[in-house]
Amino acid sequence: MSYKSMSGVFVTTIFLVQIWTVSAFAHCEIPCGIYNDKVRVDLLKEHITTIEKSMNQINELSKAGDKNYNQLIRWVSNKEKHAEEFQHIVTQYFMTQRIKLPQDDSGRSAYVKKVTMLHEMLVLAMKCKQTTDVENCSQLRALVDKFATAYFGAAELEHLKEHHG
Repeated sequence: MSYKSMSGVFVTTIFLVQIWTVSAFAHCEIPCGIYNDKVRVDLLKEHITTIEKSMNQINELSKAGDKNYNQLIRWVSNKEKHAEEFQHIVTQYFMTQRIKLPQDDSGRSAYVKKVTMLHEMLVLAMKCKQTTDVENCSQLRALVDKFATAYFGAAELEHLKEHHG
């Protein structure tokens, strides 16, 4: 390989690493101001659906007489991964970046309500990791909807309803 082609590969590699590094740190804890709360709520719901499907697959595969342990492990890993991603959105996005400490007592009640719901979500996501009880997914889905009602204003909630059909 010539020096010229090697330098081209090197430059391309550096460029790709820089792009990956920027996307890997997206929505870290710098005040970039680029937020899409509705997308995060959609992602939470998508994670719940994936967790629930994983639970159903685990339960179904567990009933088989000749168990496919490879598939069981894959579904368990998938369930764990999506529960952790759910928890990451709740903690790193909503609790750390979006739910602001109240400046006075007038906002304290709403703040406590939102933080309490987020904590309940974390606990339910943990239960989803620990079990294959799909009832935890149902409770989690209902809690995400309840949180969205508390978090968004009336106009934003109407837009969410239109967005979901």
